[in-house]
Amino acid sequence: MVGRVAVRCRNAKRRRSSSVKMAAPLAACTKEEKRSVIRFLSSEGVKPIEIHRQMKVQYGDACLSLQQMYEWTRKFVNGISSVTDSPRPGLAHPVVTPEAITAVEAIVKENRRITVCCMERNGDCIEK
Repeated sequence: MVGRVAVRCRNAKRRRSSSVKMAAPLAACTKEEKRSVIRFLSSEGVKPIEIHRQMKVQYGDACLSLQQMYEWTRKFVNGISSVTDSPRPGLAHPVVTPEAITAVEAIVKENRRITVCCMERNGDCIEK
C-alpha cells in the first residue's frame, strides 16, 4: 500500500509540472527575434525539434517551420552569428535619399503638370 501511494505522488507531481502554464503567447514578434531565440537555444544544446515545439507554444501560427528551425540551427552551429537576412543578388537597392526627394520636390514645384515619364527623360517633354 505504501509503495502505491509513493507512485501516485510521483505521478501527480509529473502531471502538475507538465501542465504548468507558460506566459501569454507572443502576438507580434520580428523574424530576427525568433532567430535570436533559436540561436540561444541551439547554443544551449537544445535540438531543433524541441526548439520548434517550444516556439510553437509561444508563437502559434507565426512560428517558423520545422525545416527553417533545422536550417537556422545548422547555421548557428556552423558559426554564423547574424540573425538578419543577408543581401541577395537581384534584390532592388533603395534609392530614395533625402537629396533625391528634394530634387523631385523642386521639379514639381517648378512645373506642377510634369509627368513621371517626363521626369524619367530628364524633363525633355513636348508640352501640349
